[in-house]
Amino acid sequence: MKRVYANLALLSLLSISFSFFLPTAFSRTKLTSPTATLDVSGSLQNTRGVLSFDPQSQTSFSEQEQEQRQEQTSSGSFSVRLHPRESLVRTPYREYKALVLARLGRDSARVDALASKLNLALNNVTRTDLTPLRTEIQPEDLSTPVSSGTSQGSGEYFSRIGVGTPAKQFYMVLDTGSDVNWLQCQPCTDCYQQTDPVFNPSSSSSYTALTCESPQCGSLEVSACRTGKCLYQVSYGDGSFTVGDFVTETVSFGDSGSVNDVALGCGHDNEGLFMGSAGLLGLGGGPLSLTKQIKASSFSYCLVDRDSSKSSTLDFNSAAPGAESVFAPLVKNGKVDTFYYVGLTGMSVGGKTVSIPPSLFQMDESGDGGIIVDSGTAITRLQTQAYNSLRDAFVKFTGGFKSTSGVALFDTCYDFSSLSSVRVPTVSFQFTGGRSLALPAKNYLIPVDSAGTFCFAFAPTTSSLSIIGNVQQQGTRVTFDLAQSRVGFTPNKC
Repeated sequence: MKRVYANLALLSLLSISFSFFLPTAFSRTKLTSPTATLDVSGSLQNTRGVLSFDPQSQTSFSEQEQEQRQEQTSSGSFSVRLHPRESLVRTPYREYKALVLARLGRDSARVDALASKLNLALNNVTRTDLTPLRTEIQPEDLSTPVSSGTSQGSGEYFSRIGVGTPAKQFYMVLDTGSDVNWLQCQPCTDCYQQTDPVFNPSSSSSYTALTCESPQCGSLEVSACRTGKCLYQVSYGDGSFTVGDFVTETVSFGDSGSVNDVALGCGHDNEGLFMGSAGLLGLGGGPLSLTKQIKASSFSYCLVDRDSSKSSTLDFNSAAPGAESVFAPLVKNGKVDTFYYVGLTGMSVGGKTVSIPPSLFQMDESGDGGIIVDSGTAITRLQTQAYNSLRDAFVKFTGGFKSTSGVALFDTCYDFSSLSSVRVPTVSFQFTGGRSLALPAKNYLIPVDSAGTFCFAFAPTTSSLSIIGNVQQQGTRVTFDLAQSRVGFTPNKC
């Protein structure tokens, strides 16, 4: 009798162990290495939801922010909410795959722009004029919400910021890969459609034009002078640009405070895929960035799911992340101060370190190479050799999954249409100092349509610059501790 009970117990144990590694619907693949669960059904439901989301049916963001008001911030700290773009403007796409393709197209253009910016800096190329200008300009601790920009074909997130005196509220794109802050201004030579009314400088008592001799004007990469006033131009890799007057204004962060005399562009000619936003918040490391101008010792954000209508916060000078955070050193590039380089030594799949030379993640003495953390790039880009090794390691662990053809820049995709959930090998970043950050499954296997096609969300790049994109950052509070030159990753802290 004891032997019968022992055999039953053994069968029960084997049954539990076997079912632990199986997806809800049988995938014929058993993974015995460290794994993560991908919620296939939930992800696909989100793809359908983002296409039908109606911003007009939602509570206004001003009301939401009243309801979600945080505890009183400490002196010198600021906080605003962050929202996904689909919360602002109804998506023009009727199929999720079309949205993904548009988003990936813009993402590739952004990556090219970041690489070009680095190349110009390494080759000491500077510009001091506004050519080519297509249109003459008319003479005439802070916290904010962050949202996803998926519905307009970009991976951007938005924060609501006050500009002027009295303050008018505007949705602005959050961008750690650029420095110049700007918003659309009247009179418009050419302005794209935005959610809020276009800013009218005449309505603000704190609006002040900068002179050509001002240090802020001298810090611009592209500038010109007209009737003693400073003009600016910023161009982006997809052909988007903004041109106008360079001025100072009061910038406010909800109820948590305001800062006077922040230099920003008042754009009269603006074109590109900024649809819905009023402009851009430059959170890079250069002298004209918002972080430098408000003398922030730190800032952090948490990016909600790219297909979500939820929001999180963008915080300045907030409390340092706790012991549960994974820290990595920020690495300085003497040739370009905009980008946030991070110390990365390698990657692992299923708990095993991938064979990648650490030099592929390191910056050389000339400032070339390295890897940056960027809020505006969606998909993480790795040098081709590093990407191939990572992909091959992942494919080795997932040999039993049903593969399907690649989509756009993704060459490794799977058909999960018959599954409700699936266990997949963990993918982790290994940072200098020995700490490792394991990613949630939804941060590296993403749906590219509503039918069940999921792709491995990394991509190769021929550029020497690697980028940790915002898909891999989702659901993690990323803290840039500028005072201690480190970046912290705190999972599940939105």
